Amino acid sequence: MGLNPQQMKVALLAGGTSDEREISLASGRGAADALQQAGFQVKVLDPAKKDDLAQLVSQPFDVAFLCLHGRGGEDGAIQGFLETIGLPYIGPGIWSSATAMDKVKAKVFYREFGIPTPQSITLHRNESVDAATVIAQLGNHLVVKPATEGSALGVSIIEGPSALDRALTEAFKLDNAVLIETFMAGTELTVAVIGNENASALPVIEIVPQLGEFYDFESKYAADGSQHICPARLTDEQTTAVQQVAVQAHKALGCCGVSRSDVILAADGTPWVLETNTIPGMTATSLLPDAGRAAGMSFPQLCTRLIELALER
Repeated sequence: MGLNPQQMKVALLAGGTSDEREISLASGRGAADALQQAGFQVKVLDPAKKDDLAQLVSQPFDVAFLCLHGRGGEDGAIQGFLETIGLPYIGPGIWSSATAMDKVKAKVFYREFGIPTPQSITLHRNESVDAATVIAQLGNHLVVKPATEGSALGVSIIEGPSALDRALTEAFKLDNAVLIETFMAGTELTVAVIGNENASALPVIEIVPQLGEFYDFESKYAADGSQHICPARLTDEQTTAVQQVAVQAHKALGCCGVSRSDVILAADGTPWVLETNTIPGMTATSLLPDAGRAAGMSFPQLCTRLIELALER
């Protein structure tokens, strides 16, 4: 599809009301700059403001570029609004967004498609849990995470029953449902997938946290919080296996446009899919632009491609 960016009006949505608002605003600044470099007419709108939402209806935008993270942005809510008013938007649709955002539900589809994902149990608020039973089922080394938060908010990696109780308390501050997973040791990787029906994986990124023991909120967003190695230090066979499960996850969740799956490559070669992000970050330290550059796409070219895929759909 040949676009003429100078003739296209883009509504860039950033901010919102989730706990990831500040990250969303940072993504918005990065994407707005890239889109303007590509020649698009860009208007930045904040869905937290009703007047900005009204402009989506009243003004003649050609496409919405979503830089919203967390609830209200990645969970299908804004996608439903845009579907209702007939405005094309980048990234996956309502069902895919809602399913990927809920880590518990996403695992159902990973398993149905034969995608390796860590064993887990789900707890709901006010539901009692016997730590010894959890450890007997999942092991002593665990990951505790809110079911529907992003950016590693509320995530703990723990060992032992007393640590489990503390981690659950923290996670339930953010969500009504909490996922407890078996901890998978291995190389921490992330793989972006671009495309609609014929989606393909970008180069694999290896993540080496510099501040914490895993890719937590600080490692994600602090300056020098983590090292991104792209392409990852993998064999050709390992690279293919990791890219294949990322594309499978994209398809299992019915994604279109773009997704980014986080993967742990175990020592035995098994690529364990942890979760899939439907609106990857667009900040200066974000992973999707890094992967695009490794594939030979500048940030403006990547943003243009996402708009092409939105209009193609």
